[in-house]
Amino acid sequence: MDAIWHESGGQGHRTILLLHGLGATAAVWTGVRQSLEQRHAGRWIAPDLSGHGQSQWRPHYSVGQLAAEVADLVSGSPELFIVGHSLGVYVGLALASAWFGVRVDGVLGLGPKINWPEADLQTTRELANRPVRLHLTQDDAWARYRRASGLTPEIAADARWLSRGVDKVNDGWRLSQDPRTFAVAGAPFSTLASSANARVVLARGEHDPMVSTEELQAHSTHVEEVKGAGHNAHVEKPESIVALLEQLTDSCLRTTPHR
Repeated sequence: MDAIWHESGGQGHRTILLLHGLGATAAVWTGVRQSLEQRHAGRWIAPDLSGHGQSQWRPHYSVGQLAAEVADLVSGSPELFIVGHSLGVYVGLALASAWFGVRVDGVLGLGPKINWPEADLQTTRELANRPVRLHLTQDDAWARYRRASGLTPEIAADARWLSRGVDKVNDGWRLSQDPRTFAVAGAPFSTLASSANARVVLARGEHDPMVSTEELQAHSTHVEEVKGAGHNAHVEKPESIVALLEQLTDSCLRTTPHR
């Protein structure tokens, strides 16, 4: 299996794995990465999940398959924390189960959609089976990517947060996301949350329509709300996300002997 595309930076004993949501790329962590490096928080790794950005498309997708691919990037990390958004929370919880040969100290999960009514699942099935949509101009493709990812100009003003979201093809432009990735929607969140062998903190933006605080509290005793943010809290309030991560790492250090 080909390795997935990723970038990394920072340094230190601690590894921080940043996992983006469905339809996005690792570029959404631009602000978080900058804050991590300013605070000397450790080494960070940010992959484009399969079917996104510069990582290859696969014949099919599942949370387990995505977790297995990411596990190769952090195998052997002596101190591992995961920050995931949306789909990235599902993948991070799967990694924290120890099913994939890595040991995770803590997971900070942002904005996971937990409840999936049948109407929502039907929509994702339809999206997964749609042919790739081509755009005649690059501007049209980027506008579509912004709508699909929620990265509006108000929260992601320039291209740093959009990198690798659109590809040039022979007949025009298309989103880099493989439509078949929508098939991962509806995975059992409760099963993944209960199997995580790590401290788990769940968080949401104050105005996130995808998930409520009450829904998060059903799966974790440690729930936080990011004031003034929506679904893409990591883009809107990166310093707040890093502050939550620091609280998580500090709590793990107080309760777990150094290994």
